[in-house]
Amino acid sequence: MAKVEALPYDDRTVYSVAAFNRGVGQWLSRLPTVWVEGEVTELRRHERWATVFFTLKDPADGSCVGVAMARGRFDALRLDLSDGERVHVFGRPELYEQRGEFKLRALSIERFGVGAHLASLERLKATLAAEGLFSDARKRPLPLLPRRIGVVTGNDAAAKRDVVTTIRTRFPPAAVLVAETYVQGLRAAPAIADALRAISEAPEIDVVVLARGGGSFEDLLPFSDERLVRAIAACPVPVVSAVGHEQDTPLSDLVADARASTPTAAARLVVPDLADLTARLERSRTALSTGARRALERERRRLDVSRDHLRRAPLLLVERRRAAVEHSAGRLRALSPRATLDRGYAIVRTAGSIVRASSEVATGTQVDVELGTGGFGATVEDTR
Repeated sequence: MAKVEALPYDDRTVYSVAAFNRGVGQWLSRLPTVWVEGEVTELRRHERWATVFFTLKDPADGSCVGVAMARGRFDALRLDLSDGERVHVFGRPELYEQRGEFKLRALSIERFGVGAHLASLERLKATLAAEGLFSDARKRPLPLLPRRIGVVTGNDAAAKRDVVTTIRTRFPPAAVLVAETYVQGLRAAPAIADALRAISEAPEIDVVVLARGGGSFEDLLPFSDERLVRAIAACPVPVVSAVGHEQDTPLSDLVADARASTPTAAARLVVPDLADLTARLERSRTALSTGARRALERERRRLDVSRDHLRRAPLLLVERRRAAVEHSAGRLRALSPRATLDRGYAIVRTAGSIVRASSEVATGTQVDVELGTGGFGATVEDTR
C-alpha cells in the first residue's frame, strides 16, 4: 500500500489531491461490508463493460449513492433488475481515487423481501394449478362484438386512458364502463376483487379488462393474491389481465381467460378494428354477390340444357318408336310365308288345308298351288 505523505511546507501539513484521495480510500477500505437498502435508478449495463453501474436512492429523502458491481457477478444473480425496484445491496464503501468519487462496491444484491414472497407465491401457484384454475380447458373465448366492456383499473390516468382511448379509437360504437379502485397496497387485492364482482354484474357486460401499469415486484403483489385469483376464476364473463409489463407474470395473468402485455394490447384484444371489420364485411359482401351471380349463371345454363332436352324429347321418342316399328315390320316380313314364296317356293292346298306331306294327297287329287305372284290348279299324277 502506498504511503500517504504530506508536502513539505513551513507551517502547515498539506496533501496533494492524489495523496488525500489515497488516504481517504485507505481509510474507507478498513470499513466492514454492509447491507444497504434503496431503489435502483440509472442502471447502466453494457456488454463491453466489465462493470455494471447504478444509483441506489433512498425513497424517503432522495439520498443517493453510486453502486458498481462486476458484470459477471451481476449477471450470475439473474435478477433482471430495472429502475424503480427496491433492493438490498451487500458490499463495502470505496473511493475511486483518480476522480474522488465515493461509491459502494457491491458483492451481492437481493430484491427487498422478495425471497419470502416468491416462496409463498410458488406454493399458492402450485395449489391453484392443482385445482385446475390455470387450465386452458376452462378459459373462455372473448366475444367478437361485446355489448359493453368493463374496465377495472386504478386512479392511474395513464392505464385507464390507454385502455379507453384504444377501445374507442379502434371501435367507436363500443360502450365502456370503468371501475376505479386501489391497485397497490394492502387494501388493493380485496378492493379489486369487489370491483370485479360488481362490474361483471352490471347490465350487458360481456368482458372485463383488469388493467394496471408497470411497477415493482411489491407493487404488483395484489394481483397474485388468492382472493383476487379466485374472484377472476369465478367471474361470469371472460377476463383479460393486463398487469405490469411483458416480463411481469402475476397469478392474475395465469387464471384470466386472456393475457395482454400492456393495457393498450388488452384494448386491442376486446374489440375489433372497425376499419378492418368494415373491409372484411365488404369483401364478404362482394364474395357473396359474386357467388350468387355464378350460382344463377350455372342454374340458367342447366335450365337451358333441360329446355333443349325437353324440346327434343318428343321427336326423339317418335323416332325411336318408328325405328322400333320398322324393325318389327322387317322381322315380320322376314318371317312371313310371302317372303318364302318370293324366293321361288309354293304353297299347295287341298280342300283349304295346306299339304305338308305327299301322304296327304293321292293320285288324281285336285290341288291349288299358290306362288309368289298368282297361282294355279293342278291334278296330282304321282306321289313320292
